[in-house]
Amino acid sequence: MTSGIIYRGILTEEEGKTFLLGEDQRKWLEDERIWSGYVLHFSGKPVLARRLPQRDYDTGRPILLLWPDEPASPAPFVEVYFNERLVKYPASLLGHLAVNVNHEVFNFSHKINENEALSPEEYFFRPALGEFAPDPETGRDGGADPGKPYHDKFGRLFMRTIHVLRIDGLDVPELSRFLHEQLDIVRSAPPNRRRPGYYADFNPFTRNCATLIRDGFRHVGFTDIKGIFPRDLFVNMAYFFLRKNRDLSRRVSLRILRQLKVPEAAASALSPLLNPVNRWKNGRLPEPIGKAGKALDRQ
Repeated sequence: MTSGIIYRGILTEEEGKTFLLGEDQRKWLEDERIWSGYVLHFSGKPVLARRLPQRDYDTGRPILLLWPDEPASPAPFVEVYFNERLVKYPASLLGHLAVNVNHEVFNFSHKINENEALSPEEYFFRPALGEFAPDPETGRDGGADPGKPYHDKFGRLFMRTIHVLRIDGLDVPELSRFLHEQLDIVRSAPPNRRRPGYYADFNPFTRNCATLIRDGFRHVGFTDIKGIFPRDLFVNMAYFFLRKNRDLSRRVSLRILRQLKVPEAAASALSPLLNPVNRWKNGRLPEPIGKAGKALDRQ
C-alpha cells in the first residue's frame, strides 16, 4: 500500500466520489480518502498523487498526498523559504525558515520530529490527516492518545504564506552535505529530559531554524551573511544576493507563494523585523518583503 506508484490525472468530483481522471478516462483512487483541502484548491486541475507511509486515523489506510502536476525546477538551484508566523502559536512569532537544495527541503526546529529533509511536495502539500493534522479537540498539536499524536504540521503552503528567495549557481553538493550533517547531529542528540520530544541543544539565538541555514551558506563561502531570526536573516540574504554580492554567473529572484486557505489553519501573519539595519535593507530591495505590512503580491 505504500509503494512508490505515482498517479496522474484531473482531480474530479462526480456522483459523490472524488478521484483522479486519467488521460484514458480511467478513474484513479476513487475508493480512497482524498483530503477536503485538495478538493477545495485543486478540483478540476491536473495533479499527481502517491501514498505516504503514515496512516489516516479514521480509515487506517495510507494517507494520500496530492500536489499540482507542474514541471519541476531544473537543477542545480537553492530556494530559501521564509514562512510567515502561525498566529495560534506564540513560539512562531518570528516566523520560520527552511531551504530547498535541489528538490530536497531541509527543515530545522525545536521539536525533534520537525527536523526533516523532505521532498517539496511533502513540505508544501501534506494533507491535514492523521498525525499531520491539528488535534480536533484543541486545534493545535497534541492528542490524548499517545498512539495517535497530532503534530499539526501538514503542508506548509496550507498553513502559511511563504516568501521565496531563489539562487542559482551555488555549490549545491557541499551545501547539501553540510545540512545533512546538521540533521544527523540533531537526530543523534541526547534525549531532552526536561522537555521530551524537543531538541536539547536548540538555542533561539545560536542554533535555531534560521542559524543552521545561515551557517550552511557561510560554510560554502558567504561569510558576510548575517542574522539570527527568520525574517531578519531572509531580508539580509535577499539584500546580499540582490544588491551587495551581484555575480553575473548567478541568477537571483524573489517571489511569494500565497497561503492556500483551509479550515484547519488560520491566516498566517508577517513577522516583525527586529534589526533596524534590515528594515533599511528591506526598503532597498527591488521587491520589498512585507513593506508597509503587505507581502510581495506576485506569484
